[in-house]
Amino acid sequence: MSARTTEPTRTTRTPRTTSAPRSTSAGGAGTVARRAALVVVGALFAVPIAAMVAFSLRSADGTGHDLNHWLAIVDPENERMYRNLVEGVTNSLLLAVVSALLVLVLLVPAMVLVHLRHPRLVRPLEFVCLVPITVPAIVLVVGLAPVYSVVSRVAGSGAWTLALAYGVTVLPYAYRAVQSDLAATDLRTLTEAARTLGSSWPRTMALVVVPSLRRGLLAAAFITVAVVLGEFTIASLLNRVNLQTALVQVSRSDPYAAVVLALISLAFAFVLLLVIGRVGALGAARPIPTRKALS
Repeated sequence: MSARTTEPTRTTRTPRTTSAPRSTSAGGAGTVARRAALVVVGALFAVPIAAMVAFSLRSADGTGHDLNHWLAIVDPENERMYRNLVEGVTNSLLLAVVSALLVLVLLVPAMVLVHLRHPRLVRPLEFVCLVPITVPAIVLVVGLAPVYSVVSRVAGSGAWTLALAYGVTVLPYAYRAVQSDLAATDLRTLTEAARTLGSSWPRTMALVVVPSLRRGLLAAAFITVAVVLGEFTIASLLNRVNLQTALVQVSRSDPYAAVVLALISLAFAFVLLLVIGRVGALGAARPIPTRKALS
Protein backbone atom coordinates (compact mmCIF):
# COMPACT_ATOMS: atom_id res chain seq x y z
CA MET A 1 0.00 0.00 0.00
CA SER A 2 1.29 3.38 -0.86
CA ALA A 3 1.58 5.74 1.97
CA ARG A 4 -0.73 8.68 1.71
CA THR A 5 0.71 11.98 2.59
CA THR A 6 -1.71 14.41 4.04
CA GLU A 7 -0.95 18.04 3.43
CA PRO A 8 -1.86 20.39 6.18
CA THR A 9 -4.83 22.59 5.33
CA ARG A 10 -4.05 26.26 5.14
CA THR A 11 -6.63 28.71 6.24
CA THR A 12 -6.64 31.97 4.38
CA ARG A 13 -7.56 34.97 6.39
CA THR A 14 -9.27 37.84 4.68
CA PRO A 15 -7.59 41.09 5.52
CA ARG A 16 -9.68 43.58 7.38
CA THR A 17 -10.45 46.68 5.45
CA THR A 18 -10.62 49.89 7.36
CA SER A 19 -11.58 52.05 4.39
CA ALA A 20 -15.27 52.13 5.26
CA PRO A 21 -14.82 53.82 8.66
CA ARG A 22 -12.41 56.29 7.13
CA SER A 23 -14.79 57.15 4.30
CA THR A 24 -17.61 57.43 6.79
CA SER A 25 -15.59 59.75 8.96
CA ALA A 26 -14.49 61.77 5.93
CA GLY A 27 -18.08 62.04 4.73
CA GLY A 28 -19.19 63.11 8.20
CA ALA A 29 -16.51 65.79 8.34
CA GLY A 30 -17.52 67.04 4.88
CA THR A 31 -21.16 67.22 5.95
CA VAL A 32 -20.24 69.17 9.08
CA ALA A 33 -18.11 71.58 7.04
CA ARG A 34 -20.92 72.14 4.53
CA ARG A 35 -23.42 72.77 7.28
CA ALA A 36 -21.07 75.15 9.04
CA ALA A 37 -20.49 77.08 5.82
CA LEU A 38 -24.25 77.18 5.22
CA VAL A 39 -24.84 78.52 8.73
CA VAL A 40 -22.18 81.22 8.31
CA VAL A 41 -23.53 82.33 4.93
CA GLY A 42 -27.09 82.25 6.25
CA ALA A 43 -26.08 84.41 9.21
CA LEU A 44 -24.42 86.93 6.89
CA PHE A 45 -27.75 87.30 5.09
CA ALA A 46 -30.07 86.92 8.07
CA VAL A 47 -28.47 89.43 10.43
CA PRO A 48 -28.83 92.50 8.14
CA ILE A 49 -32.36 91.46 7.13
CA ALA A 50 -33.36 91.01 10.78
CA ALA A 51 -31.90 94.44 11.58
CA MET A 52 -33.90 95.96 8.71
CA VAL A 53 -37.10 94.32 9.95
CA ALA A 54 -36.49 95.55 13.51
CA PHE A 55 -35.80 99.06 12.23
CA SER A 56 -38.95 99.13 10.09
CA LEU A 57 -41.06 98.03 13.08
CA ARG A 58 -39.65 100.66 15.42
CA SER A 59 -42.26 103.12 16.63
CA ALA A 60 -41.97 106.83 15.95
CA ASP A 61 -41.03 107.65 19.55
CA GLY A 62 -38.56 104.75 19.70
CA THR A 63 -40.16 103.12 22.74
CA GLY A 64 -41.72 100.07 21.09
CA HIS A 65 -42.59 98.34 17.84
CA ASP A 66 -45.65 98.60 15.61
CA LEU A 67 -46.74 98.38 11.97
CA ASN A 68 -47.31 102.09 11.41
CA HIS A 69 -44.42 102.47 8.96
CA TRP A 70 -45.68 99.52 6.90
CA LEU A 71 -49.24 100.83 6.88
CA ALA A 72 -48.08 104.31 5.88
CA ILE A 73 -46.90 102.93 2.53
CA VAL A 74 -50.48 102.12 1.49
CA ASP A 75 -52.12 105.06 3.26
CA PRO A 76 -53.97 107.25 0.69
CA GLU A 77 -53.02 110.37 2.67
CA ASN A 78 -49.35 109.77 1.88
CA GLU A 79 -49.90 109.38 -1.85
CA ARG A 80 -48.26 112.70 -2.71
CA MET A 81 -45.25 111.92 -0.51
CA TYR A 82 -44.67 108.52 -2.12
CA ARG A 83 -45.66 109.46 -5.66
CA ASN A 84 -42.04 109.38 -6.82
CA LEU A 85 -41.62 106.00 -5.15
CA VAL A 86 -44.64 104.56 -6.97
CA GLU A 87 -43.24 105.85 -10.25
CA GLY A 88 -39.87 104.22 -9.48
CA VAL A 89 -41.44 100.85 -8.68
CA THR A 90 -43.56 100.95 -11.85
CA ASN A 91 -40.57 101.89 -14.00
CA SER A 92 -38.39 99.17 -12.48
CA LEU A 93 -41.00 96.47 -13.06
CA LEU A 94 -41.45 97.63 -16.65
CA LEU A 95 -37.69 97.70 -17.16
CA ALA A 96 -37.33 94.21 -15.68
CA VAL A 97 -39.86 92.76 -18.13
CA VAL A 98 -38.51 94.62 -21.18
CA SER A 99 -34.87 93.84 -20.33
CA ALA A 100 -35.60 90.14 -19.79
CA LEU A 101 -37.49 89.88 -23.08
CA LEU A 102 -34.78 91.83 -24.90
CA VAL A 103 -31.99 89.59 -23.60
CA LEU A 104 -33.84 86.32 -24.22
CA VAL A 105 -35.15 87.23 -27.68
CA LEU A 106 -31.78 88.47 -28.96
CA LEU A 107 -29.27 86.37 -27.04
CA VAL A 108 -30.78 82.87 -27.05
CA PRO A 109 -31.34 82.54 -30.84
CA ALA A 110 -27.81 83.85 -31.45
CA MET A 111 -26.33 81.32 -29.02
CA VAL A 112 -28.31 78.44 -30.50
CA LEU A 113 -27.35 79.42 -34.05
CA VAL A 114 -23.66 79.64 -33.14
CA HIS A 115 -23.81 76.37 -31.21
CA LEU A 116 -25.43 74.44 -34.07
CA ARG A 117 -24.16 76.05 -37.26
CA HIS A 118 -21.00 78.04 -36.44
CA PRO A 119 -19.06 76.39 -33.58
CA ARG A 120 -15.95 78.42 -34.41
CA LEU A 121 -17.75 81.58 -33.31
CA VAL A 122 -18.43 80.31 -29.78
CA ARG A 123 -15.28 81.91 -28.33
CA PRO A 124 -15.77 85.30 -30.06
CA LEU A 125 -19.41 85.37 -28.94
CA GLU A 126 -18.39 84.53 -25.38
CA PHE A 127 -15.79 87.31 -25.43
CA VAL A 128 -18.30 89.87 -26.66
CA CYS A 129 -20.88 88.83 -24.05
CA LEU A 130 -18.38 88.92 -21.16
CA VAL A 131 -16.83 92.30 -22.01
CA PRO A 132 -19.51 94.39 -20.15
CA ILE A 133 -18.60 92.76 -16.83
CA THR A 134 -15.11 94.29 -17.06
CA VAL A 135 -16.41 97.82 -17.71
CA PRO A 136 -17.49 99.87 -14.65
CA ALA A 137 -21.00 101.23 -14.77
CA ILE A 138 -19.86 104.86 -14.69
CA VAL A 139 -17.58 104.27 -17.70
CA LEU A 140 -20.45 102.54 -19.48
CA VAL A 141 -22.65 105.57 -18.87
CA VAL A 142 -20.02 107.88 -20.37
CA GLY A 143 -20.07 105.78 -23.53
CA LEU A 144 -23.87 105.51 -23.60
CA ALA A 145 -24.59 109.21 -23.01
CA PRO A 146 -24.16 110.21 -26.71
CA VAL A 147 -26.22 107.19 -27.73
CA TYR A 148 -29.06 108.17 -25.39
CA SER A 149 -29.04 111.72 -26.70
CA VAL A 150 -29.99 110.26 -30.09
CA VAL A 151 -32.44 107.79 -28.54
CA SER A 152 -34.16 110.63 -26.67
CA ARG A 153 -34.72 112.52 -29.91
CA VAL A 154 -35.99 109.46 -31.77
CA ALA A 155 -37.95 107.45 -29.16
CA GLY A 156 -38.34 109.91 -26.29
CA SER A 157 -36.77 109.95 -22.85
CA GLY A 158 -39.03 107.43 -21.17
CA ALA A 159 -37.70 105.16 -18.47
CA TRP A 160 -38.17 102.10 -20.69
CA THR A 161 -35.21 103.22 -22.81
CA LEU A 162 -32.93 102.13 -19.95
CA ALA A 163 -33.67 98.57 -21.04
CA LEU A 164 -31.06 99.00 -23.78
CA ALA A 165 -28.34 99.77 -21.23
CA TYR A 166 -29.58 97.12 -18.81
CA GLY A 167 -29.53 94.54 -21.58
CA VAL A 168 -25.82 95.21 -22.04
CA THR A 169 -25.22 95.14 -18.28
CA VAL A 170 -26.86 91.74 -17.69
CA LEU A 171 -25.42 90.17 -20.84
CA PRO A 172 -22.52 88.34 -19.08
CA TYR A 173 -24.77 86.83 -16.42
CA ALA A 174 -27.48 85.78 -18.84
CA TYR A 175 -24.89 84.29 -21.19
CA ARG A 176 -23.38 82.14 -18.46
CA ALA A 177 -26.78 80.94 -17.28
CA VAL A 178 -27.86 79.86 -20.76
CA GLN A 179 -24.44 78.51 -21.77
CA SER A 180 -24.23 76.16 -18.77
CA ASP A 181 -27.57 74.62 -19.75
CA LEU A 182 -26.63 74.59 -23.43
CA ALA A 183 -23.38 72.72 -22.77
CA ALA A 184 -25.22 70.04 -20.76
CA THR A 185 -27.78 69.39 -23.52
CA ASP A 186 -27.20 67.45 -26.73
CA LEU A 187 -29.06 70.08 -28.67
CA ARG A 188 -27.62 69.09 -32.04
CA THR A 189 -29.11 65.59 -31.86
CA LEU A 190 -32.47 66.90 -30.67
CA THR A 191 -32.78 69.50 -33.40
CA GLU A 192 -31.66 67.07 -36.11
CA ALA A 193 -34.26 64.56 -34.94
CA ALA A 194 -36.96 67.23 -34.99
CA ARG A 195 -35.92 68.37 -38.46
CA THR A 196 -35.92 64.75 -39.66
CA LEU A 197 -39.53 64.43 -38.49
CA GLY A 198 -40.47 67.39 -40.67
CA SER A 199 -40.48 70.17 -38.10
CA SER A 200 -39.75 73.72 -39.21
CA TRP A 201 -37.16 75.86 -37.44
CA PRO A 202 -39.70 78.04 -35.57
CA ARG A 203 -41.55 74.95 -34.36
CA THR A 204 -38.25 73.30 -33.41
CA MET A 205 -37.26 76.35 -31.37
CA ALA A 206 -40.64 76.43 -29.62
CA LEU A 207 -41.11 72.69 -28.96
CA VAL A 208 -37.53 71.40 -28.66
CA VAL A 209 -34.98 74.11 -27.93
CA VAL A 210 -36.92 76.21 -25.42
CA PRO A 211 -38.09 73.24 -23.27
CA SER A 212 -34.56 71.80 -23.32
CA LEU A 213 -33.08 75.10 -22.12
CA ARG A 214 -35.91 75.97 -19.75
CA ARG A 215 -33.77 76.08 -16.61
CA GLY A 216 -31.13 78.26 -18.23
CA LEU A 217 -33.73 80.64 -19.64
CA LEU A 218 -35.46 80.98 -16.29
CA ALA A 219 -32.14 81.56 -14.53
CA ALA A 220 -31.22 84.24 -17.07
CA ALA A 221 -34.60 85.92 -16.62
CA PHE A 222 -34.27 85.86 -12.83
CA ILE A 223 -30.76 87.33 -12.93
CA THR A 224 -31.97 90.06 -15.28
CA VAL A 225 -34.85 90.97 -12.96
CA ALA A 226 -32.55 91.00 -9.90
CA VAL A 227 -29.96 93.23 -11.61
CA VAL A 228 -32.58 95.65 -12.93
CA LEU A 229 -34.31 96.00 -9.55
CA GLY A 230 -30.99 96.77 -7.83
CA GLU A 231 -29.40 99.07 -10.42
CA PHE A 232 -28.72 102.67 -9.40
CA THR A 233 -25.68 104.14 -11.17
CA ILE A 234 -26.91 104.13 -14.77
CA ALA A 235 -30.38 105.47 -13.90
CA SER A 236 -28.96 108.18 -11.66
CA LEU A 237 -26.37 109.45 -14.14
CA LEU A 238 -28.84 109.36 -17.05
CA ASN A 239 -31.49 111.21 -14.96
CA ARG A 240 -34.04 108.41 -15.03
CA VAL A 241 -36.33 107.33 -12.19
CA ASN A 242 -36.28 103.71 -11.05
CA LEU A 243 -36.70 101.90 -7.74
CA GLN A 244 -33.23 102.62 -6.38
CA THR A 245 -33.15 106.31 -7.28
CA ALA A 246 -36.63 106.73 -5.79
CA LEU A 247 -35.53 104.98 -2.59
CA VAL A 248 -32.60 107.38 -2.24
CA GLN A 249 -34.92 110.38 -2.61
CA VAL A 250 -37.50 108.99 -0.18
CA SER A 251 -34.85 108.03 2.40
CA ARG A 252 -33.93 111.71 2.78
CA SER A 253 -37.37 112.48 4.20
CA ASP A 254 -38.55 109.06 5.46
CA PRO A 255 -35.84 106.43 6.05
CA TYR A 256 -38.41 103.93 7.32
CA ALA A 257 -40.23 103.86 3.98
CA ALA A 258 -36.97 103.17 2.16
CA VAL A 259 -36.23 100.19 4.41
CA VAL A 260 -39.78 98.85 4.07
CA LEU A 261 -39.59 99.01 0.27
CA ALA A 262 -36.17 97.35 0.32
CA LEU A 263 -37.60 94.47 2.34
CA ILE A 264 -40.54 94.15 -0.05
CA SER A 265 -38.18 93.99 -3.03
CA LEU A 266 -36.12 91.28 -1.29
CA ALA A 267 -39.28 89.28 -0.61
CA PHE A 268 -40.35 89.72 -4.23
CA ALA A 269 -36.98 88.41 -5.46
CA PHE A 270 -37.20 85.44 -3.09
CA VAL A 271 -40.72 84.55 -4.23
CA LEU A 272 -39.63 84.93 -7.83
CA LEU A 273 -36.77 82.52 -7.22
CA LEU A 274 -39.18 79.94 -5.77
CA VAL A 275 -41.54 80.35 -8.71
CA ILE A 276 -38.71 79.92 -11.21
CA GLY A 277 -37.51 76.79 -9.42
CA ARG A 278 -41.04 75.40 -9.42
CA VAL A 279 -41.60 76.17 -13.10
CA GLY A 280 -38.23 74.61 -13.93
CA ALA A 281 -39.18 71.43 -12.06
CA LEU A 282 -42.49 71.25 -13.92
CA GLY A 283 -40.70 71.81 -17.20
CA ALA A 284 -38.35 68.88 -16.54
CA ALA A 285 -41.35 66.54 -16.35
CA ARG A 286 -42.85 67.82 -19.59
CA PRO A 287 -43.56 65.00 -22.08
CA ILE A 288 -41.50 64.72 -25.26
CA PRO A 289 -43.36 66.19 -28.28
CA THR A 290 -44.68 63.59 -30.68
CA ARG A 291 -44.17 63.43 -34.40
CA LYS A 292 -47.64 64.82 -34.99
CA ALA A 293 -46.85 67.85 -32.84
CA LEU A 294 -43.57 68.50 -34.65
CA SER A 295 -44.94 68.10 -38.16
